[in-house]
Amino acid sequence: MTNSNDRIQFILACAGAFRLAWATAKSSLALVLHVFLILFAAQNPSHAHEIRPSIADVTVGAATLTLEIQLTLETFVAGIDLQGLDDTDNAPQAARYDELRAMDATELGRELQEIWPVRRATFLLMAGNTPLQADLGEIDIPDVGDSTLPRDSRIIVTAALPDDGTDVTVGWAAENGPLIIRQVGGGENAYAALLELGMVSVPLPRIGFAVESAGTVFTRFIVQGFEHIIPKGLDHIVFVLGLFFFSLALRPLLTQVTAFTLAHTVTLALAALGIVQIPASIVEPLIAASIVFVAVENILRPKLGVWRTAVVFGFGLLHGLGFASVLGELGGGQANFIARLIGFNIGVEFGQLAVILAALLLVGLPFGKRPWYRNAIAIPASLIIAVIGAYWFVERVWPSAFA
Repeated sequence: MTNSNDRIQFILACAGAFRLAWATAKSSLALVLHVFLILFAAQNPSHAHEIRPSIADVTVGAATLTLEIQLTLETFVAGIDLQGLDDTDNAPQAARYDELRAMDATELGRELQEIWPVRRATFLLMAGNTPLQADLGEIDIPDVGDSTLPRDSRIIVTAALPDDGTDVTVGWAAENGPLIIRQVGGGENAYAALLELGMVSVPLPRIGFAVESAGTVFTRFIVQGFEHIIPKGLDHIVFVLGLFFFSLALRPLLTQVTAFTLAHTVTLALAALGIVQIPASIVEPLIAASIVFVAVENILRPKLGVWRTAVVFGFGLLHGLGFASVLGELGGGQANFIARLIGFNIGVEFGQLAVILAALLLVGLPFGKRPWYRNAIAIPASLIIAVIGAYWFVERVWPSAFA
């Protein structure tokens, strides 16, 4: 009888353990799937009208301020508030935006001229303490192309300057989104900055050009490098998480992160110097493929070796090219080049370390030593990361497949 009771108790204990493990696995998988669905929805190609910075080349003359601006004109005409927005389809004016996207160049130009008396107020132009009025000049709008992609238009905006010789500051309201500003004519020492949240430029003199100290540039690019990872670099975040779910042991994690860091530092420098140049149409799909590879290897072959380290290093070279495209957009010529390059790279590293630290605090420390961690969390997470990477790869190679 005792043996029978022991067997019953053993079976009940096993059943209880199984239920606990299954419940834990289900809840962990549900959490990972929930994160996946959020990321997947955010990248849905049917909402392919992503927000990109506008670029303004600024010329300060003795009597006239001139801005040559490359922008997604439809968002500007529709009056979409771009603060915190990642896709125009999430805006109240989404239908209006799509209507403008379908217009030919002539019709969209007329729409801009009609709305200009209202939208000109979003330009933040000052000469000393004197507000300047933005006047619309030349308009250059491409023909309608792929409706799933934004089209880059170009406008010329001018403003008459008072006859007092005061310096000029340039910017626009936060609702218009980020603005990359570059001062024309300064050569290698041209001022360049990314303006967000309604920021304005440093004072731009009418004679000569604005300059920034190496320390100021270094600090600013640390911030911009960090922001390129968090919150803007979703694909880089997913790749770093792929490295994290390979192993929680310190040596494999440090080896992978070090290899990745060294690699993208090399190509970031080479690409920023113009020595290596590969089109984004090639780099971006390969970055997506790198996400798939590391995630699948997490599932099939989770052992650190020369092969895994070499692969991570190779993919780090690709990611460095991706970082370089952003660094190039921020401009700055050769002025304080070393400060910009090192500052941006440090910011990127801080961003990646922040991702790993968050993953450790939320997943690694609470669950990493549990016997079911790999089967219930690491493998499902890696599988989802692989699916996300595969989706991005197809989207970047064949964007029309999801149109």
